[in-house]
Amino acid sequence: MQTAKQLLQHKGNLVWSIRPEESVLKAIELMAEKSIGALVVMQHGILVGILSERDYARKVILQGRSSIDTKVEEIMTSNVIYIDPSSNVEDCMAVMTKNHIRHLPVMQEGQLLGILSIGDLVKAQIAEQQFIIEQLEHYISS
Repeated sequence: MQTAKQLLQHKGNLVWSIRPEESVLKAIELMAEKSIGALVVMQHGILVGILSERDYARKVILQGRSSIDTKVEEIMTSNVIYIDPSSNVEDCMAVMTKNHIRHLPVMQEGQLLGILSIGDLVKAQIAEQQFIIEQLEHYISS
């Protein structure tokens, strides 16, 4: 089973971020432009939060707040759940399921290495299952 580090090696470790003092509108525009569902919130190179489309829907739209006047720091999740690069796909999925999250930063010694989405993990699971099926078919036909 692949580790988070291996997944990031295949996916790449490009992470889109925003500063906490930026407007929520700027964050949503960036997410739309990059076709992503979450941004990490960085201040002076340190991960201080994560902002997802879900945060926006629940903390801005449903509360009738203004995207222009609301700052990222006002609605971001500051207690960021993350995993170690040695965590495997199954561990990552368990963390996401337990905490009802869809994006999982990969951290090592306080440094952000990348971020994995639920889609990344499902894709890895499907690839692994396909590999096992092919190996079994090869074994049976040999």
